[in-house]
Amino acid sequence: MILKLVDVRLTALAAWFARRTAFLNHPRAGLWAAVLVPVLLGLLSLSSGQDDGWDMRNYHLYNVHALLNDRIGWDLAPAGFQSYFNPTLDLPYYYLHQWLPPRAVGFVLGALHGLGFVLLLGIARQLLGASAPRRLIVLLAIAGTCAPGFLSELGNSMGDNLSALPALAALYILLRQWETLPQWGGRAALALLGAGLGMGLSTGLKLTNAVYAVALCLALLSVPLTWWQRLRLAVVCGIGVLVGIATSGGWWMLKMWHTFGNPLFPQFNSLFHSPLAPENGVIDVFYRPHGWLEYLFWPFIFAFNPRRVSEIPLKLALWPVLYAVLLTLLVVWWRKRAERQLAPRSVFLLLFVALGYLVWMHMFSIYRYLVPLELLAPLAIWLAWQYIAPQAQRVAGAVLTLLVLAVFPIANWGHADWAEQAFSAELPAMAQPADSIVFFAQPDPPSGWMATFLPPEARVIALDTGMPDSPAWRARQQAAIAERPGPHYLVLSAARNDRDGTRLRKLAAAQWLGLTDDAAGCNRLEGLMKKVRLQVELRRLPSGGCTFDLLPQHRIDLAAQDRATIAQAGQRLQDYGLQLDSDNCTTQRAAVGAEPRPFLWCGVRKAHD
Repeated sequence: MILKLVDVRLTALAAWFARRTAFLNHPRAGLWAAVLVPVLLGLLSLSSGQDDGWDMRNYHLYNVHALLNDRIGWDLAPAGFQSYFNPTLDLPYYYLHQWLPPRAVGFVLGALHGLGFVLLLGIARQLLGASAPRRLIVLLAIAGTCAPGFLSELGNSMGDNLSALPALAALYILLRQWETLPQWGGRAALALLGAGLGMGLSTGLKLTNAVYAVALCLALLSVPLTWWQRLRLAVVCGIGVLVGIATSGGWWMLKMWHTFGNPLFPQFNSLFHSPLAPENGVIDVFYRPHGWLEYLFWPFIFAFNPRRVSEIPLKLALWPVLYAVLLTLLVVWWRKRAERQLAPRSVFLLLFVALGYLVWMHMFSIYRYLVPLELLAPLAIWLAWQYIAPQAQRVAGAVLTLLVLAVFPIANWGHADWAEQAFSAELPAMAQPADSIVFFAQPDPPSGWMATFLPPEARVIALDTGMPDSPAWRARQQAAIAERPGPHYLVLSAARNDRDGTRLRKLAAAQWLGLTDDAAGCNRLEGLMKKVRLQVELRRLPSGGCTFDLLPQHRIDLAAQDRATIAQAGQRLQDYGLQLDSDNCTTQRAAVGAEPRPFLWCGVRKAHD
């Protein structure tokens, strides 16, 4: 009785939804969606504000700056070990900020990321066939785009959304040319090389995408051919992957090899043995599961505790559902494989998703590296459900709808209000920049972006900020310090109260309304504050106007925090034979968009001077 009632309700809901989305069955619905969705995502990016993420302030700006100004190997790790990541992926972000106003950059990046939707449309059409309802194809692509990791990075510089595009293009190429694969010939070889090239480009741009290169080649072993023909497909695709990696990342690997003796410097140094990095290099295992039970139930664990795989609180209910559906598919297929087969295209896609997940889990388990798979996840759930229960597609539709709604609101990696300048800083004049070094000695907050404002003659050296140390690296730092007489300087992030930005925005709104100019306006504002809790304190000014102060419980002794930061940096500098002139530290203005990012500018001298 209960099941029948549920079925009736689902039927009614499905009918209502079908009526509301009937326009998506128009012959040109896919074309219009391919244009409008990227535009809407561009507008969503625009509404989010200026990218103010940790990674952007650490290395996305600095790495391109270093490349274009021949500072690689000259500066010493201003952005920690990330200073030596391939900057190719950051070139669009950097140049867009050179050519366009900040708001235009936000829109363009969001729309560019939105091209993932267009590729999802093409992939869904290839998998579901020309006879599938147009509405279904568009809705599955929309469901894929409503992915928590993808939306959290929309319009920012982190690169996972952008590098996902050639990875998705690789899948589309293979699915589009699927019928040519069994009939080995020029078209099949070109399709495999093209797909491999796309996946290789993605990997060369961001090495963590090697997960998907492995998954792609292994998934090709599922094509229903003899074993040696399957192997040929995988090998030819693998050759394309290598060409793609060489194209997008090979030049950088050569540069790293020539400069530091390790093409992946400082990572995987146990293979390349550069004296400038420790043997273990950089391997982040913090997020990986511990023990076989966690490996087995990992999607459920990180769905309930997203901090196990992410620095921000994303809503990840999608993954236990996908995991459960794929396991159910495996059981049902084993029982019914003699009665009905799963379409080879679907097998390929589902195997790609499963293998990509398994390799990702073992290698990283860092959620932001999972963007290509989460974009495909709703489509994978639908394909699996079609095989498990083809007569109960309404259930799958309802589940996918709930999963899409469950991801909102989306956490993000940091945004600031827009301003006329995306990045700004007021630096004191340097007397002899050609003789000077500017030191960074603070791992967090990052200072890499500040290096882009310094005079080109000055050298930038980071001390103990996340770059793995070795005796040879320390010797290079000491040699650089010895060859420059000074004066030297230190940049530190100044203390700030995150709540002060909210106070300033509320004050700006009150000023715009003319409520802070005179006593009458202030009286009206005071009356309003008795009815609406603004979480600020009104303070009258001698001029007759008024302003907002933070509530006592929200105030922070910024000067005390700055003194602690200076003292801690001074201890770091002593380990390098340097003395911090803490009495002459001054606070300077800088900003990302409209978000203040003040910094401390201090003098540094050699201890023996």
